Amino acid sequence: MSPENHSFRSVRASSAARALNVIGDRWTLLALYAAFRGVSRFDGFVAHTGMARSLLTDRLGRLEGAGILERRPYQERPVRHGYHLTAKGLDLFAAALMILRWDQKRGEAPSDPAHRVMHRTCGCELVAELTCKACGEAVTARNTTVAPGPGAGLDPAPGPRAQRRSIVEGEGGVPPVAERAIAVLGDRWTSHLVAAAFYGLRRFADLQAELGAASNILSDRLARLTALGVLDRVRYQERPERWEYRLTDEGRELFPLLVTLMAWGDRWLAGPEGPPEVLTHGPCGQRLEAVVTCAACGGVVGPETTVLESAPPL
Repeated sequence: MSPENHSFRSVRASSAARALNVIGDRWTLLALYAAFRGVSRFDGFVAHTGMARSLLTDRLGRLEGAGILERRPYQERPVRHGYHLTAKGLDLFAAALMILRWDQKRGEAPSDPAHRVMHRTCGCELVAELTCKACGEAVTARNTTVAPGPGAGLDPAPGPRAQRRSIVEGEGGVPPVAERAIAVLGDRWTSHLVAAAFYGLRRFADLQAELGAASNILSDRLARLTALGVLDRVRYQERPERWEYRLTDEGRELFPLLVTLMAWGDRWLAGPEGPPEVLTHGPCGQRLEAVVTCAACGGVVGPETTVLESAPPL
């Protein structure tokens, strides 16, 4: 069976992959970014994302259908509705902070106050960290292991998606603080490749077998992640020449983001049998329950304890 035949392909079940299948699209991520900044009205989404109105209507409809946004009337004559995050949508807050954290770790903290998040508890600009609830130590790719969970099995392979434009060169509507993260997460194959890399898959054939991607798609996405500094192309054989793709230090810093997406997928997308994978935190040996904390004060961070330094118009 060829990798191009997605109708019958299956891949390892993963809550992170399921989450990425819901939100791992450039325009969906932009709409979510605006929603977390407090935007709720249609014209506000247009202004903050740069999307065409027809495209925005489609993405808002998808998010509403997924239970992440809900419409609420704010005007009766004529009837107008705003789009607001549901409990399921607000539960993506930790993942949103991990996107911001990745840029901050790269020394690209936002200069625009509209993109700065403040921690109410200590009054400092928030630098979010992902820590283990049991022991308080940091959660990293090197100190965390994954094992099959009660819901382990197979899911359908990700299929083709219409919107696959690269934003490596910087496209309109992308806030600078989120540009590189959206370049990684805003394409289904690219984001799934990053997840596969954390399973220890490095070689082209292994990645293709895991994802079921066509050769040209896989080559393109590997080149893109290498250009973004997430993967490093390393020769492991000279005759014939063979290459493998290893996570860079910058790429490994995406692990906390994948952990938060996995946790969200466990809560909202797992079947009755339970999560397909479980994580164990090495320093304490406990099943991982990760929490977002403030690097300045160590306090637990949630939507109710944070505020934008400069809120956008709705």
